[in-house]
Amino acid sequence: MHSVELLPDERTETAVRDVWARMARAGLPSMAAHRHPTNRPHLTLATAEILLPETRARLGEALAVLPVPLRLDGLVRFTGRRQVLAWAVGPDEALLRLHETVWHILRGSPGSGPPDPLLDPARWVPHLTLGRGRDMPPDVSDAEVFPPAPGSVLTGRWTGARCYDSVTRTTGPPAG
Repeated sequence: MHSVELLPDERTETAVRDVWARMARAGLPSMAAHRHPTNRPHLTLATAEILLPETRARLGEALAVLPVPLRLDGLVRFTGRRQVLAWAVGPDEALLRLHETVWHILRGSPGSGPPDPLLDPARWVPHLTLGRGRDMPPDVSDAEVFPPAPGSVLTGRWTGARCYDSVTRTTGPPAG
């Protein structure tokens, strides 16, 4: 499976990694514990089983709009077999348009496979994962996760994109 992901600017990435470290120090499940070299803050836009060269070319054209504004605003939780604690991404019009464009490129491409319904533009909840696990306390507050400054709201820019291949566990440029 291939995912198309947006990457934040350096300042935002550092802030997210600082929150990961803070969560780890507090004994909370944290993405800081995930040591694979591809682990970094990202926003998943869409997935596909296969990314053909013509699909990658179309992705490259769509992603040429970068950078676009980024706003992180408070915690969001997802439940299921694994609990996920994430920093909510406040989507602006540019991000929503880009997400929908990437979604439609992949849905219209041969070999893309079944879509992930959680990434469908009608259901998408954009977020940056901070931690996940079966032992995530249900009552973690913003104050426990975010330092006093800058707090739970952070603005920046989505400046890059990548594709992650879950089979080979490698990343590369979307238009590669």
